[in-house]
Amino acid sequence: MPDPRSRRGRWYSLTAVLLVCACAVVSGARSIDELAEWGQRAPNALLTVIGIRRHLLRWRHAPSPTTIGRVLGAVDGDALDRAVGAYLADRHRAATEPAWAPSPSASGRPPAIAVDGKALKGSARLTATRRHLLSAVTHGTVVTLAQVEIGAKTNETTHFRPLLEPLDLTGTVVTFDALHSVKANISWLVETKKAHYIAVIKTNQPTAYTQLAVLPWQSIAVQHTVSGTGHGRHESRSIKTCGIADELGGIAFPHARLAIRIHRRRKQTGRRETRESVYAVTSLDAHQAGPADLAAAIRGHWGVENSSHHIRDVTFAEDAFTVHAGTAPRAMATLRNLAIGVLKTLGADNIAKTTRAIRDEPGRALPILGITNNPAATKFDQALSRRSFAAHPTGDLKATRIEDDANPGVQVR
Repeated sequence: MPDPRSRRGRWYSLTAVLLVCACAVVSGARSIDELAEWGQRAPNALLTVIGIRRHLLRWRHAPSPTTIGRVLGAVDGDALDRAVGAYLADRHRAATEPAWAPSPSASGRPPAIAVDGKALKGSARLTATRRHLLSAVTHGTVVTLAQVEIGAKTNETTHFRPLLEPLDLTGTVVTFDALHSVKANISWLVETKKAHYIAVIKTNQPTAYTQLAVLPWQSIAVQHTVSGTGHGRHESRSIKTCGIADELGGIAFPHARLAIRIHRRRKQTGRRETRESVYAVTSLDAHQAGPADLAAAIRGHWGVENSSHHIRDVTFAEDAFTVHAGTAPRAMATLRNLAIGVLKTLGADNIAKTTRAIRDEPGRALPILGITNNPAATKFDQALSRRSFAAHPTGDLKATRIEDDANPGVQVR
C-alpha cells in the first residue's frame, strides 16, 4: 500500500493505522469514532503487535479519530481493494477447496462469482452525488474478490472489464443482471478470460428477449423445482432449459448454449399470488451444469444481496455513514468487505452476533485476521490463529470450539 502522507510529522505507519481500522471493523465498529475507540481499549501489548510506535515517555497511544479520518480520506482506494481482494481470495480458497481436490470443480459445482453494484447513500451531498461501487462477490461463502468505484458520469457496464481483468476466471461461472448483458463484454469474458456466464435477458435486449420468449416452453417439462416458506410468504421456482443449435440460427447472444426459463410464484400472506417468468442464457452445455446447478447459480446471485449488501447496511450501518471526504467512503466499504469475508470463511453464520461477541475483547480480532506473532497471546488466541474456528450456529464466539494442532484431540473452549 502506498502511503499518501508527507514524511514530515508522520508518527503512525500506514500499516498500523489500517490494522487498527481492520481490527475495529471486525469487532463491529461502524464509524471513524468507533475505530478510534477500539484502539483506545486495546492493551499496550496489542498495540505493540499492531505496530504503534512507543512515545518518548514509554507509552503507546492509538491514533485519534482525526488521524484515522485523514488516512482513510487520502488512501489509494484501488490499491486497498486489490490488497484486500487478494487476501480474501486466499482465505476463500483455503476455506472452500479441500486439500485433496485437484481443481475447484473437482469437489462439486463450478465456482461462481456475482457481479453487482451498490450505492453508498450516506456519501451524497448537495454538491455531489452518492458514491457507487461495483463488486465481484463469490457465491456460497460470500467473499468480495474485487471492487471498483464508478464515477458519477459513467455507468456500471463500462467498469465490467476493469473489475474482472485482474481475476483468474478460468472455468468460473460469472452471473450478473440484465444491465451487464452487453455482447462485447460477454465475448471478452468467454474468449479472453475463459469463463462461463449466466446472463439474465430482459427487454433491454429486445431481439434476444423475443427469441427466448417464443421458444416452445409449453412442450418442455419442468426439470427442477424448489419451494420454501419464510418472511411471511411462500415461494416456488421451477426451471426449464432448452438447447440452442447454432446451425438453426441460435440466439442473438454470443456463445449461448442453453436457454433458461425460470417461473416464480409468490404468495404473500393476505395478498394474491403473483407469477413471473424470467429468461436467461448461459455458455454452459447441458453436460456441464444440470437444471439444479443452473437454478442454484441464479438463486445464488440474488443471495449476494442478503449475504453481503444487507449485512453492510444493517449490521455495519453503511447507509448511515455520512463521511464523504476523499476515499473514506470507499475505504470503509472495503474494510467492511474484509470483516464480512474473514468471518464468513471462518464459519460465522450471524455476523452481528459474532462482532458483538468479540467487541469487548480487542485481542480476539488479531487471530481472526491471521496475525500470529503476538508475544502476549493466550492459549485461546494461539489455537485460534492456528486453526479456523467452527462458529456456533448463533455466531457467538463464546461457544467457539478450537482444535489444537499440537494436540489434535484437545479442544479449547
